[in-house]
Amino acid sequence: MSKELNVLVDPHFLSNETLALVRPKLDDNIVITMDPVENDQVDFDVMIDGSPKPEELEKYTQLRHIIMPWAGVSVNLREKIAAYPHISLHNSHHNAVTTGEMAIALMMAAARSIPPVDALMHNCDWTPRENSNDINYVLYGRTALILGFGAIGQHVGLTCQALGMDVLGIRRDPTKPITAGLKAKVFSPSALHDLLPKTDVLIITIPLTDESKNMIGKEEFALMPDKSMLINVGRGPVVDQYALYDALSNGKLHAAGIDVWWNYPERGEHIQQPADAPLHELPNLVMSPHRGGAGGTGQAETLRANEIAKLLNAAARGEEMPNKVDLSLGY
Repeated sequence: MSKELNVLVDPHFLSNETLALVRPKLDDNIVITMDPVENDQVDFDVMIDGSPKPEELEKYTQLRHIIMPWAGVSVNLREKIAAYPHISLHNSHHNAVTTGEMAIALMMAAARSIPPVDALMHNCDWTPRENSNDINYVLYGRTALILGFGAIGQHVGLTCQALGMDVLGIRRDPTKPITAGLKAKVFSPSALHDLLPKTDVLIITIPLTDESKNMIGKEEFALMPDKSMLINVGRGPVVDQYALYDALSNGKLHAAGIDVWWNYPERGEHIQQPADAPLHELPNLVMSPHRGGAGGTGQAETLRANEIAKLLNAAARGEEMPNKVDLSLGY
């Protein structure tokens, strides 16, 4: 009989409802514990937790893996795990599909100026029907540059390709295989400035690291074609917010669509200006309150459950667990 794999789950980071979807997909030798007090004699092998406590990392001497049930990795967590080199950190790529869909939704809405046109139609104003030259942006035949060509970026690339767009990608290792059927030219980050002049739509799916912070700023917007677009579903601070405000307000960019921000409300609060720059005042910005992961929806939780089960089964079988985070890179 295979050795038991004992897994401690923090209910703040993986709900009972999602766990109920995970359990039927697990190998028989995987034992899940939600309350360590009830099982205080067990030394856990794996934790599913987005913020493990230092005392837990010290107490569980068998602990070898920590799974975060989402993609992004905070600096605090990276620094915490770095102090325990025998423990590997793994994230979840379940949101590649849902975040990719958000990127496409924002791109389509921004291209055709859907929010302002919708507002006019709600007032029975048909003006855009006859005056659409300045608010329509046809995507067919355009070039999309996807900054961060991992699971999310490649899902976005497939959809852009289906829309008749040329797809360029930037990733740290451009020689890695990409999704079957995706016809994209992939480059290293050093090619960014060479690619921006031919970029009609810049789509950001890259995580926030020391290297990516403010990667897109005044100089980068100046290199892009006039009336191009920016879509960001990665992290807000990858873009210089003031440079973005200037590019949108002076007409350099046709529009932008954003799901990730610089400022967030405190837990339980709902009103917060999302950036220090008054981006929310601009009519050519499509805004979404960081909901690309579609958390809490049935479909998203099924995808999350599938990913968690894949990771745990790999660990239980003695296989290499997927999605290992490189702590030095931040993803």
